[in-house]
Amino acid sequence: MPQFDAIATQMLEAALAASHVILKHYQGHIAVERKDDGSPVTAADAAGEDIIISKLAALDIPILGEESVAEGNIPTLGERFFVVDPLDGTKEFIKRNGEFTVNIALVEHGVPTYGVIIAPAKDTAYIGTPDGAFKATLEGDTPINWQQIHADPNMKCKIVASRSHAHGAIKHFLDEAGPCEDVSVGSSLKFCLVAEGTALHYPRFTPTCEWDIAAGHAILCHAGGALIEATGEKMRYGKTETDFLNPFFAAAASPALAEKCADIMRRAIEKVR
Repeated sequence: MPQFDAIATQMLEAALAASHVILKHYQGHIAVERKDDGSPVTAADAAGEDIIISKLAALDIPILGEESVAEGNIPTLGERFFVVDPLDGTKEFIKRNGEFTVNIALVEHGVPTYGVIIAPAKDTAYIGTPDGAFKATLEGDTPINWQQIHADPNMKCKIVASRSHAHGAIKHFLDEAGPCEDVSVGSSLKFCLVAEGTALHYPRFTPTCEWDIAAGHAILCHAGGALIEATGEKMRYGKTETDFLNPFFAAAASPALAEKCADIMRRAIEKVR
């Protein structure tokens, strides 16, 4: 088992605690409400974020949480802050297809340096730290059989896309990328598939927020992959001026592939304008 440092351990414990409570909600009745932007939210979202905030509070690091932001509670972030999505893939949670996750990232100087993703219904945990990216099986609330994971830039072309957010440019992307399998999956699991070497590209043509991608970004990069904006620019975090919305981005199994993916994305976007 890898020896995680104190901050990685605290993040993992917080994510596991939230996952435990969220899974109880998942196994019971799911009451769905709507946020001001029309997106769905459940009691599990709020319960998960409350637990994560309480578990991380002792570290005295600002926490940018999806549900807190929705309520207008935005902390002063500074150069070091946590980014939390207590329930990424709420639509998948409601559909009960298991493709939802708990995401926690630590951002330092605009870059996600640590990331934890738990998929409670799939009994799977991922973590990315400066020492590498790792995957474990969950036995109850305990991760076991940790294995280091690596992106595979030499695998056959397989792109991963959102199950709930399709975009017309995907067809043009596939046309130019050549023979390429398209795999649809929900939530931040898309990043995990690239990080563990079972997908090559993740082109994102629809809106996301920082809490949707920060943990996956960290895990992917520590597995050897990369994420850049579709413009080719570096993705940065703490974007208060855009209400933490991200531009379209290209995630892939290597920095060179991310640049290639972004190039194809720009041409695909032009074709649907």
